[in-house]
Amino acid sequence: MEAPRSSDRSVIEPFAELDPAKSAGFPPSSPLTIRSVAVFSASDSQTLVYVGTGGGKIILFSSKHGDDLPKEVEFLRLTSVGNRLIESILVLGEIGRILVLSDGLLFLVDLLLLQTVRKIGLAKDVSAVAKRISCPEMSDLDDLGDGSSNGEILSPGKKILQKLGGASRENGVGLKVSGSRREGGLNCYVVAAADKRLILIELFLSGNLETASENGGVSVVSKEIQGINGVKTVAWLGDSVIVGTIDGYTLFSSKTGISNSVFALPESSGPPRLKPLSRSKEVLLLVDNVGVVVNSYGQPVGGSLVFQSVPEAIAAMSSYVIVASSGRVDLYRRKTGSFVQSLSHAKSGSGIFAVANDDQGRAEMVLVASPYKVIFYRKVSPEEQIKSLLRKKNFKEAISLAEELESDGEMTSDVLSFVHAQVGFLLLFDLHFEDAVNHFLLSETMQPSEIFPFIMRDPNRWSQLVPRNRYWGLHPPPVPLEEVIDDGLMAIQRAVFLRKAGVDTALEEDFLLHPPSRSDLLESAIKNIIRYLCVSRDKSLSSPVKEGVDTLLMYLYRALDLVDDMEKLASSQNSCVVEELEALLDDSGHLRTLAFLYASKGMCSKALAIWRVLARNYGSGLWNDSASFVECDSLGMPICSISSTKVAASEAAKILQESSDQDLILEHLGWIADIDQELAVIVLTSEKRVDQLSPDKVLAAIDSEKFGIHQRYLQWLIEDQDCDDSRYHTLYALSLAKSAMEDVYRDSCNMKNDDSGNNEIDNLNVDAQNNYSYSVRERLQLFLHASDLYDPEEVLDVIEESELWLEKAILYRKMGQENIVLQILALKLEDSEAAEQYCAEIGRNDAYIQLLDLYLDPQNGKEPMFTAAVRLLHNHGESLDPLQVLEKLSPDMPLQLASDTILRMLRARVHHHRQGLIVRNLSHAINLDARLARLEERSRHVQLNDESICDSCRARLGTKLFVMYPDDSVVCYRCYRNQGDSASAHGRNLKKNIIFKPGWLVSR
Repeated sequence: MEAPRSSDRSVIEPFAELDPAKSAGFPPSSPLTIRSVAVFSASDSQTLVYVGTGGGKIILFSSKHGDDLPKEVEFLRLTSVGNRLIESILVLGEIGRILVLSDGLLFLVDLLLLQTVRKIGLAKDVSAVAKRISCPEMSDLDDLGDGSSNGEILSPGKKILQKLGGASRENGVGLKVSGSRREGGLNCYVVAAADKRLILIELFLSGNLETASENGGVSVVSKEIQGINGVKTVAWLGDSVIVGTIDGYTLFSSKTGISNSVFALPESSGPPRLKPLSRSKEVLLLVDNVGVVVNSYGQPVGGSLVFQSVPEAIAAMSSYVIVASSGRVDLYRRKTGSFVQSLSHAKSGSGIFAVANDDQGRAEMVLVASPYKVIFYRKVSPEEQIKSLLRKKNFKEAISLAEELESDGEMTSDVLSFVHAQVGFLLLFDLHFEDAVNHFLLSETMQPSEIFPFIMRDPNRWSQLVPRNRYWGLHPPPVPLEEVIDDGLMAIQRAVFLRKAGVDTALEEDFLLHPPSRSDLLESAIKNIIRYLCVSRDKSLSSPVKEGVDTLLMYLYRALDLVDDMEKLASSQNSCVVEELEALLDDSGHLRTLAFLYASKGMCSKALAIWRVLARNYGSGLWNDSASFVECDSLGMPICSISSTKVAASEAAKILQESSDQDLILEHLGWIADIDQELAVIVLTSEKRVDQLSPDKVLAAIDSEKFGIHQRYLQWLIEDQDCDDSRYHTLYALSLAKSAMEDVYRDSCNMKNDDSGNNEIDNLNVDAQNNYSYSVRERLQLFLHASDLYDPEEVLDVIEESELWLEKAILYRKMGQENIVLQILALKLEDSEAAEQYCAEIGRNDAYIQLLDLYLDPQNGKEPMFTAAVRLLHNHGESLDPLQVLEKLSPDMPLQLASDTILRMLRARVHHHRQGLIVRNLSHAINLDARLARLEERSRHVQLNDESICDSCRARLGTKLFVMYPDDSVVCYRCYRNQGDSASAHGRNLKKNIIFKPGWLVSR
């Protein structure tokens, strides 16, 4: 199965090629075959390259850096390990050595190849060797020994140790030596597979390099794990040693020696091969052309890597895996397994490749070696990779690469945002406006001001806000959208001409087959720029940028005649610059938008002037407005369908509701009231304004014909604002009285004109009018009852000739005219219950007598109201004087109507008299009994002797004066004067706890 492929891109590029034999001075007749290579970052500016040959020689090259990229390569020196091939070279930077595997033996030599090669005599027939990769969870290997008993001490001499010091240099090579410390020294660990065992080796210095030089060399401590046969390859990751044999891969614990099988190899598979991934702390295990990544526990991590052929050599660089096979070098993404780049290196069958890079250092350099040549590759910077894709218009792949680099930590989020913006501009100039804006929105660093030059030609108010950022110079400078579209259409025309001439172009096929029109492109461009600016409004922007965004957004709305959006923007909180827009909107006839804009900027006078003009034009038919349905919730009105004239009035009312400019309000109140009096009332009674209006000026400004506005304003002033000015109370009462009189007159006219043949709708209208009149009269009656601040005489003068009898009764009551009130209630309204209630409120019996007189002698030719009189006597006759009642009774009153009532009244009178006599006699008896009990109590005898003492001071009484309390306590006269007669000597409060004796009660 082949790995997923993507378009080739340049992740690495060659920068040098050399023949090691020629560079080392060997004649062409003595060629050197390359069998192993190694790379080590000696410093930030230099990298060492080791080439091992088939004849036992190690050649050292140096690559210098410039602008963070490896450049020229030069030969330094070579040394000989023997006459057998160099199978492997490990750089032990921690102790300043390289470990060489040759002919089954291990050798140590310094990094600069200056000193004699030393052999490590721990094992023979070594088949594989690997350096330990540190992991966070690994433990210290203290049980390998202390280096004194089972360690071999190498003595390379003082001179070489001085050369490997922390600040030493040789031929311009500065070395960085770092690592963990063992008892104050530097150390590292390697594992070697030899015979049927694994040898864990610790190499350490006794201290820093100077101290190591003085101590004489490197100490070697080892530990063996037995019973392992046929090891072909090995890796040491943390506390786990993973070995590969022809049977499969096995994991050993470096602490306990316990083994676990990772997985077995099929019988038909090739030899095992693995590659430690130092940066991710993982190991890549190969099964033919399939790679499986495992962690230090042998558990698979992520997906498998499927290569196009069986790898001959493997290297890892940052987030890529580099595979050499069949005469080429392929690069794959480590996380996704996707194929990225392929480089042809040599003809297939020319020999085994050797691929190497510095896993530990920062050198982004890869060596690819054929038997006779070494090619040096360096990593192309992420920016250059992305630029290359953008030049090829592979926008999706460029974004995908940038996102991968950002997820791997090789690129910051700001750079990713930069790439999105760059892609957006390229797409914009390619006339893909929707995709361009999508990328603009994904960029967190792009400023909205970068779009301004595409909308308004320079110079303008915001020219200085536009960042002079050309990005990577891949797109032209910004110009207005019209020019972008014209240039793009010209490019399409050229491409069509070239296609007809047989010349291939990079233009999209869809544009060539279906060229878009200029109007469609311009509309798409404006709509998408509008979309970007709308999103930008929610960002945290500086004040000038906000002004540019909102103002230019209004420009674009007007360009597409998006009236609703224009009005929505203008009426909301915005940062539009009025000076830039008022002439534009006025010339284009968007006066509603201009009015909304004026209002949002607090320019209420200009806004109201526009609404007044619009209302006049709407009313005269000079202007047609499609917005005939508006919601009036903000005005406290129900959602309704109103005319365009009312729309203008309602918008003006919204402005005036919040304004405290009294002159401005009164100036525009008239025309609003002409359109809708309800709006005028809402304006005058608004609670939104800070300072309320002067009632005197408001009442003076209200048109006398607008009676409803006058009344509603007075009602709000009194009921909601708790105004206690008697003038306004009187005006309100007069207003209600006049309204009630008009309603009563209208009702009487309707009753006269009422015809039994009227249809049901007419009846409903009459009922509605009656309900309204009742509402006015009820409000008048409630106000007359509740308020004491109006002048009842003025109101009475208005309704004197009307039929508002109940209202007259209320007014006469306020004036204290009891007789007139009773006359109205009893005779005009014939409301006996109300009349009796009023008598009860007066609280005098003569009021009932007066009411009885009115019932029996109504005068003015009216018949006596005997039924009401009987009712009055029945309810209240018992409390009246019978003589006065009899005097008031009319001789014409039928005896059968009053006989029962008079008889009951007389019986009640006699009963009350007799009850009074009984109460009087009982009171006299009680008084007599009390006097007798007091006399008996005072004449009670007390016998004292010589032993009698005062109950208070406990002194003998003898011949002293004494006092006895009702509770029989005896005290001397001195104690009595001290404590008084309210409390006895026993502590009893005689005023609160009163004593009753049986003899004191009435018993006779």
